Amino acid sequence: MHKADKAVLRLATGLALSVLIAYGFAMSMPFIVCVMAVILLMSPGPPLPFIKGLIVSVLFACILATGVLMIPILENYAFAGILITSLALYVIFFWGMRTGNPLSIIFVIAITLIPIIGVAEQAFISPIITAIAVGVAVGASVNLLSNAFFPDDFIDDKTKKAPNTIDTETANWIALRAVIVVIPAFLLALINPSLYVATIMKTVTLAQQAGSINARNAGRELVGSTLMGALLAAIVWAGLSLWPNLWMLVLWLAAVAVWTGNRLYGIQANAHPPSYWSNALITLLILLGPAIEDSASGKDVAKASLVRILLFVAVALYAWGTVWALERWRASRNTALFYDNA
Repeated sequence: MHKADKAVLRLATGLALSVLIAYGFAMSMPFIVCVMAVILLMSPGPPLPFIKGLIVSVLFACILATGVLMIPILENYAFAGILITSLALYVIFFWGMRTGNPLSIIFVIAITLIPIIGVAEQAFISPIITAIAVGVAVGASVNLLSNAFFPDDFIDDKTKKAPNTIDTETANWIALRAVIVVIPAFLLALINPSLYVATIMKTVTLAQQAGSINARNAGRELVGSTLMGALLAAIVWAGLSLWPNLWMLVLWLAAVAVWTGNRLYGIQANAHPPSYWSNALITLLILLGPAIEDSASGKDVAKASLVRILLFVAVALYAWGTVWALERWRASRNTALFYDNA
């Protein structure tokens, strides 16, 4: 079996197991658990050993807890709090660009979500931290298990670090661009946390994706992947409406993982980069999870989902416009901040 085939099967198996665990045990905010698990499943390299995965999840919980320190600053010194958050985001994005560590996205989600939730209602901080930490633990566990089912040889090409092709100046620029994408959504979320929490998670994935695209392809990649995720979420929801139970949810999401994985890992040729399909899959989970919760609580699922989709598309359009405008400004200058255009 080819490596790409095994990677697709690991993704589908791991997502199915994480959905079964998160929703089967009625965990708090199960869609966040699934998103964290998918991020780990799509990370290159060998899986974390079980004990190491648990240790990493505990460390993440401790790091997330430090986000509580930003709450009084944002409440009493909003401008200073926003500046500190912007600087922290810049450092994390820069580190992620330079090291190529996919886990940097989890730190970005943490540093934006925790303060927002805390400003709205501090009682919700613990469930959010728990959901992210458990998601890391579940992701590490299902990644290990799926690798046991479909083992791969990581010695030749995956344990060796790929050469770092992003220089310091470019990483500086990409990090700055990503911060400019995230901060407006962060400010909106501070105004209305209940409406914009899912939007923050979407914005973070867009900012991560924006770091690997150019202005020419930004619209197709950012907006297109968002609409693809919304389409996949609608298909899964329609399938669930025929027979709404946990097993059908597991099967539908596993099928979607196989379909997107074939394109993500290049088995089926397509015009989009891997980031397009990974972002579409994460968008699906971010849209589907709140929809399931809305249905369980008796809310109008169609209306709430439409609002989320419109917000996601608006954020994607803003990210597209930001990338386009900044790249044009960068090209028009001989020296632009960190970047020497000469």
